[in-house]
This record gives sequence, structure tokens and C-alpha cells, in this order.
Amino acid sequence: MQPLISNGLCLRPFVASDAEAFAQAVNESVDSVSPWLPWCHAGYMPAEALQWFSLCERSLAEQTAYELGIFSTTGEFLGGIGLNHISRECNLCNLGYWVRQSQQGKGIAPRATRLLADFGLTVLGLTRIEIVAAVDNEPSRAVARKVGATFEGVARNRLFIQGRPVDAAIHALIPSTNRP
Repeated sequence: MQPLISNGLCLRPFVASDAEAFAQAVNESVDSVSPWLPWCHAGYMPAEALQWFSLCERSLAEQTAYELGIFSTTGEFLGGIGLNHISRECNLCNLGYWVRQSQQGKGIAPRATRLLADFGLTVLGLTRIEIVAAVDNEPSRAVARKVGATFEGVARNRLFIQGRPVDAAIHALIPSTNRP
């Protein structure tokens, strides 16, 4: 997959040399990211990042997920974003994102979301991209609103976070009304 570059961002597959920066970003972001993404924990190590990168590489090769790093065009690691839970039968997927704590609030997540959603809707030809966020995850829900995703409702027990079911807000992007 070729990198997706726009508006100061580069979305690309992870490579082994990203592991140290990835681990640093995770450890920096425990307070703001771990309540929503349980893999984000204190003491996260580069070896864990390499395991994740390996899974990402396999999923990309199989076209079952497009899990990418968010980098500045100067190469700074900013976070992660992905199209996952791809259903070819229903022609839809989930879009998820996280931004390292020191870079939050700078519009990175909406810019990256628009870029990856455009890839999903045009290049992959998907007809529905869902942004599923815990109802209490206001930062992620704000990103969905900023990119013009339509709020469709709350799905009870839709996510499983920290060992318990959590209600989730469902937002969707579709080609006819939500061109990012």
C-alpha cells in the first residue's frame, strides 16, 4: 500500500523502525487513550509494538484491515488509524483512531479520518464506514462529528472495554452524503 499524504499528514503501514516511537507514544498517552483502548498501558514496550506491526502486516496482505500509522510529513509519529472489521459481504467497515497525548487537540484525528475514509470509500469502494465510540468517549465522538459522520444512535453493549460491556455511539460515513 502506498502512503496516503495530505494536509501535513502521512498515513502509512508500520515498519520495524517505528517500534520505539510507537511505544513512547503509547506510554505518553496512557491517561487519555487507555480508558478507551485497553491495549494502551503503562510500560508498553517496543516488542509489543512489533507484535502489533506483524498483525497489521498480515491483515494488510489479506486486505482484512488497513491499520496505519499517522505521521507528520516530516516523519514524527502522531498516532494510529485503521479501517478494520471489514465485511466484504456488507461492503462496510469500522474506522478507529488514536492520537498521542502531546498532539491531541490539533486537528490530527479529523484530518487523518477524512484521508482514510476517502481511501475506503473511493479506492476500496466501501459503501459504509462506521465510527463506533463509547458513549462517554467525547473526544472520539467529536472527531466523528467534525468529519460529517451521521450519528445513527446508541448500540447497547456494543463494545467491550476493561472487561465490561459498554454502550457505543454509532456514526456512519457513506459515499452519497459523507464525502470526507
